[in-house]
Amino acid sequence: MIPITPGISIDEKELTFDFIRASGPGGQNVNKVSTAVQLRFNLRASKNILPLMRQRAEKIAGQRLTAGGVLIISARRFRTQESNRKDAVNRLIKILCQAAIEPKKRRETAPTFASAKNRLMSKLHKRSIKRLRQTRHSVED
Repeated sequence: MIPITPGISIDEKELTFDFIRASGPGGQNVNKVSTAVQLRFNLRASKNILPLMRQRAEKIAGQRLTAGGVLIISARRFRTQESNRKDAVNRLIKILCQAAIEPKKRRETAPTFASAKNRLMSKLHKRSIKRLRQTRHSVED
């Protein structure tokens, strides 16, 4: 079991690891050894994740989430499979920890005195600018 929060953990059997060849510099090691990791976690099928947490996780995951609800995390930062595997798991934990935190509800407050004053001053300023743009017609009798 991988602990996410004190009350939530996911089973290691829910994670699927695919090892692929990494791109970029690294010489023979990159060309021969599959060190990059793709971690797959079915977010929608996991029974340990609460529905509200699942919704927040889907929003946080963004394009890393497939249409079927599978979260894919690619890790290729390190030269070894084990390091990349740990990195991918840590990034999954980070996403799920962020999703576990309920956002604070915004309480509506009255505008401050300074903000109200600034608003009125900017209105006065705009009014004076527009008045300067007007052409004055003189009245001839």
